[in-house]
Amino acid sequence: MTPIFLIGYMGCGKTTLGRALAKATGRPFYDLDFYIEQRFRSSVSRLFEERGEEGFRRLEKAMLREVGEFDDAIVSCGGGTPCFFDNMDYMLARGRVVWLQADPGRLCERLAVGRSRRPLLSALSDSELLGFIERGLETRRPHYERATSVFDSTQLENRRQISDSVNRFLALIGSDVQPES
Repeated sequence: MTPIFLIGYMGCGKTTLGRALAKATGRPFYDLDFYIEQRFRSSVSRLFEERGEEGFRRLEKAMLREVGEFDDAIVSCGGGTPCFFDNMDYMLARGRVVWLQADPGRLCERLAVGRSRRPLLSALSDSELLGFIERGLETRRPHYERATSVFDSTQLENRRQISDSVNRFLALIGSDVQPES
């Protein structure tokens, strides 16, 4: 089976849903940022600092192609991954690309909780955070819109919502992904 690439803005639930899908289907799950951190023994923010955005994006591109070759993988991509180089073309040619979409208000709620772990967000007030999200979504929308499918990831706040989302996702994808027996 081909890989499934989960794309979308930070906080949309790529990792949460990806892990739950992996558990439900028995497919391996890869969070691209975590994969990069493990391979390079450094945090994404530190790699960004040391290499600059261009250097980090080149590394990200190489690691995307590495995990994208794994059979049956569910890959949670960084929010910017589809927006650089030919990453979106690669993902579309290699497997299924699903844009996880949550409304800006929900993204703001999720990101406000962990904002200190994200250097781009740590100094922003709640109102500044919402504006940052809205501008970021607008910039990335042309890339995200190229996805094979769109999935509403607004409801991932508790186990029941995650379970319901897994079932809706499996119905969306159809025969490409079957739950583990």
